[in-house]
Amino acid sequence: MIGLQILKRTQCIGEDYVKAFNALPVANISDCMARMSAGGPRLRPLHRGGRLAGPALTVKTRPGDNLMIHKALEMAVPGDVIVVDGGGELTTALIGELMTTYAISRGVAGFVINGAVRDLDVIRAGTFPVYAAGVTHRGPYKDGPGEINVPIALDGMVVHPGDLILGDADGVLCVPIADAAEILVAARAKDAAEDKTLKDIAAGKLDQSWIDLVLQRLGCDPEPK
Repeated sequence: MIGLQILKRTQCIGEDYVKAFNALPVANISDCMARMSAGGPRLRPLHRGGRLAGPALTVKTRPGDNLMIHKALEMAVPGDVIVVDGGGELTTALIGELMTTYAISRGVAGFVINGAVRDLDVIRAGTFPVYAAGVTHRGPYKDGPGEINVPIALDGMVVHPGDLILGDADGVLCVPIADAAEILVAARAKDAAEDKTLKDIAAGKLDQSWIDLVLQRLGCDPEPK
């Protein structure tokens, strides 16, 4: 029934794409997606450091309730990213030290929580990726309802089960399975172009003539008066 269902994934991003995208900055990948997709500025990395990459195992839960997150942990296979739409509610934590420790033992790649977490000292001391919208000491309920492996949305970013989830210090991004090949080519080219720019800066050879060309196109005289 809608609101209380557990589904299987019907597709999943391949490990080759996980590894390839994990070598690229999230910002460059985002630029190649027309800057139209993002998990929102509230989803910040709370762990000490380290990138996130893996297929999404999605959870949609009633705010403040983590029953279906517990079930998702039982379903997860190594490398999965558990992505939770908790409605963005921040007064009740959805995960903490116990669940992150168990997730690590299960080989889960990380958590993305559109909601709050607790036990921040433990999370912050480790490298297990945890992205969340807030922190609170108040614990969760375990009554449901909730759904697993359904499409969810985080601040307008739609995530389907099996899509590629990426995260670094800049935030979280979802790469749809159907677009992964095209985006990877563009992101690699973007990364190479930025590497050349950095080398040009270091050599004192950066060409900034494009700035005046844009100003002229906009009808602005680039010469100071």
